[in-house]
Amino acid sequence: MTAHINIGSNLGHRAEQIARAVSLLDPSVGRVARVSAPFTSAAWGYESSGEFINVGVNVSTRLDAAAIVDRLLDIERTIDPDGCHRDADGNYADRRIDLDLICLDDADVSEVNVTVPHPRMHLREFVLVPMAEIMPGWTHPRFGITVEKILENLRNKRDG
Repeated sequence: MTAHINIGSNLGHRAEQIARAVSLLDPSVGRVARVSAPFTSAAWGYESSGEFINVGVNVSTRLDAAAIVDRLLDIERTIDPDGCHRDADGNYADRRIDLDLICLDDADVSEVNVTVPHPRMHLREFVLVPMAEIMPGWTHPRFGITVEKILENLRNKRDG
């Protein structure tokens, strides 16, 4: 199976932290097959002066979605043991590293701690651009449209 993972950072040595996260995927999640070009964007869902760098990563894996998410959280803790993605009020916060499972082939999973495809992927250009680059033609199992069409719809909504 192919897991598509989005990795982002907007604090510290962003590119180094992302590279380290990619290197840690191979022993813990599976074989890294493709990594997108970096995509730089403003913070999403909160105000921040720190721009994010994001990459998409395709990983060949035998793990299920819940196991992948557990391993992604382990990688986050390895890179930033004191990190937190939320502030004291529960709002998004700056972060050294963030790893999200976006999809696992065409799986449609809704469990307590895991939803695949990622429930907000269609709202996030920083997820869709890298994904369209390295996983073109992937079709969202609930929406029935490709990642390229999801990106086009998002841009049309934003610009129109």
